[in-house]
Amino acid sequence: MRGLAALLLALSASASVSAPAVAAVPASVSRSVAAVPAVDDTVWDELAECESDGDWQADTGNGYFGGLQIWPPTWEEAEGLAVADRPDHASRGEQIAVAEEILRQQGWEAWPSCAREIGLLEPDPDPWYESGARTRTPGRPPVAP
Repeated sequence: MRGLAALLLALSASASVSAPAVAAVPASVSRSVAAVPAVDDTVWDELAECESDGDWQADTGNGYFGGLQIWPPTWEEAEGLAVADRPDHASRGEQIAVAEEILRQQGWEAWPSCAREIGLLEPDPDPWYESGARTRTPGRPPVAP
């Protein structure tokens, strides 16, 4: 994974640029992520809007950090420590670069609620509907058909 670390370091060096950083992806990284199509920046912004109200430096005290609310062990596993100790200390571009690796490793399930909310994952089937219930009231068992 040295290629991802190099990409992250390159993004870190260009963090002062106001526009999203664009870096050439080393061949070793592009081969490892070939199965995951590139994700448009607007998708990451939409996910961040859901996860953190679009605050890329979010530290709300819930144990998740940054715009995409990444858990520190996940950040570390995806080589995020190459650019910052926590996601909220990384730039938007750096967070997205690490998120691409998380996406490659875990899929959109890494962000289950918001990925469903913005249409990146299929909605969970309603367990009450699957059980044959016709109606339900929160906190009460389903009404049998």
